[in-house]
Amino acid sequence: MATTEEVREQVRRHYAAAARRAGQGVASGCGCEGAGGEGCCGETAGDERFGLPLYDATSAATVPLEARLASLGCGNPVAVAELNSGERVLDLGSGGGIDVLLSARRVGPTGFAYGVDMTPEMLELARANATRAGATNVEFLAGTIEDVPLADGVVDVVISNCVVNLSTDKPVVLAEMFRVLAPGGRIGISDVVAEDRLAAAERAERGSYVGCVAGALSRTEYLQGLAAAGFTDGEVTFTHQVTEGMHAAVVRARKPHDAPATEAGGRGAA
Repeated sequence: MATTEEVREQVRRHYAAAARRAGQGVASGCGCEGAGGEGCCGETAGDERFGLPLYDATSAATVPLEARLASLGCGNPVAVAELNSGERVLDLGSGGGIDVLLSARRVGPTGFAYGVDMTPEMLELARANATRAGATNVEFLAGTIEDVPLADGVVDVVISNCVVNLSTDKPVVLAEMFRVLAPGGRIGISDVVAEDRLAAAERAERGSYVGCVAGALSRTEYLQGLAAAGFTDGEVTFTHQVTEGMHAAVVRARKPHDAPATEAGGRGAA
């Protein structure tokens, strides 16, 4: 059994390689590897279960090619979150920046989009993509999704694209989402989720942690985790199958309007 740091380093190494390929104009492709493999999610060219094929082509064309080439997610969280003008958005595991840049366009000049990523190569690529796009209402921050470098209650929406399943401490990730949201804020994320009938060992048989499979929660585990973090109106909706018994899914929930504006244990100022 790999340790938390070993899993994190595997993820960092794979996505660093994807960032380098995208920076060189080479697509990573889409899809997860077969059972027992070590390829990362988004590594099989031509697989429409992951990556750029899941975006509206017209919208995707508004961001730089390098951001599109680095797209390795399992959905389109920008559409899932139904962003509005003036909102403040946070993308957890922002990669090459495609979802941050699309969010920035949706929220307009009165809104703002943050991206958090732990991979230096992805951060460098994302910042270059923001410059190419001429986006001024964005910021990419170095950090992990278990320890978000933003203050309490500073965003209206949290999005994420096939990243929560990569964490080895998902309760902390969900708690961080809750912490950084303002009261009444919401999450709209895409993730890989298992059917309830699959035990953790059965999920591991279908693929690796880095491959967005072994670490996936079940639908019930996700809903219970959201409730434990303080969210209401939680829902997990399967969209398409990625391997037997496991699906890409839309995950939505809301922070209650009467939740305190500041939670315990806040991080640095925004």
